[in-house]
Amino acid sequence: MFKLAGTYIYKNCANLLSLLGVAPLFILFQEGGFQYIIPLIIYNNILDDLDGFIAKKLKIRSQYGSNLDNICDAVAHSIIVISVGIHFGGILTLFSVVAVSSIILRITNRFELGYDFEGGTQTNELMRHILFVILISELGEFNPSSILALVFMLNSISMLITIPFPFMLVHFTNNPTSLTLFNLSLILVFLVKPLSYIFGGAFFLTYIYSFIKVILEEVMRITKLAGSQKI
Repeated sequence: MFKLAGTYIYKNCANLLSLLGVAPLFILFQEGGFQYIIPLIIYNNILDDLDGFIAKKLKIRSQYGSNLDNICDAVAHSIIVISVGIHFGGILTLFSVVAVSSIILRITNRFELGYDFEGGTQTNELMRHILFVILISELGEFNPSSILALVFMLNSISMLITIPFPFMLVHFTNNPTSLTLFNLSLILVFLVKPLSYIFGGAFFLTYIYSFIKVILEEVMRITKLAGSQKI
């Protein structure tokens, strides 16, 4: 019996991590809970990376586990986006609904079309953008609503693009060491907030460059396809 229970726990430890990544996020809907938004984003990012790493390392990957991970990601990221929209209010609430819609559509594409987004997803990138904007706004003592609205809109578009984004920093986390350093950098900017200008700039610039490059390539592809059909 104990052996059977041990085997079950072993095979589902990555799934447990996926669920644990979501559980504490409901704090955000409690009174005063938004003050924990930054550590919760970092916590969720670490657990999201860890469950995939554990599943791969222990060779316990499964379609069920992959589906559960995708659902947990969608729930967690939607909670974070909605809580940000509600906290800052105004037009940002509407933009947060648009962003959540893109998250749902992206997760639906994963299930329906079998898209594989190895090496990080655009929904994770949105979480990191939110993290840096809030940290920088706290340092500069300004209302981040307008910048967050732009971040939500841009990421709402990029989340619907199935073409991999080149040059994203997360794409360089292809081994345990780089993945650990990547997550440690997020913890570091939380502890030493002025570093968010440097790290945030690196994340935003690589994202914008990748976004523009992918959009231009897609426009050129469509233009070329339209031209060939006319011939």
